[in-house]
Amino acid sequence: MKNRQHRIEDQCCLCGTRHLLTFHHLIPRSCHRNKWFRKHFTLADMKERGITLCRKCHSFIHRQHSEKTLGRHYNTLAALLADETISTYAAWAARRVSDRDQLS
Repeated sequence: MKNRQHRIEDQCCLCGTRHLLTFHHLIPRSCHRNKWFRKHFTLADMKERGITLCRKCHSFIHRQHSEKTLGRHYNTLAALLADETISTYAAWAARRVSDRDQLS
């Protein structure tokens, strides 16, 4: 596995948990060779553009939209949060994390 240079934050950008963090490419790697994406983004931008998500939030996002749709329309955190389904899930997940932290 290659040494990744991605900056991983210390908590999930959607729910705030600090467990099982992953790097979500805002432009999915499967799209990096696609002509449309190469025309609109540099290869470096496609590789570096991403956010830190916990495994649960990461999986949820990928269940909502195809990789092409994610790359074309949801390639910023603000765009992801503008999606009603994702923002509703993020609010629910953040409450779940907050409740769990209060129990600790």
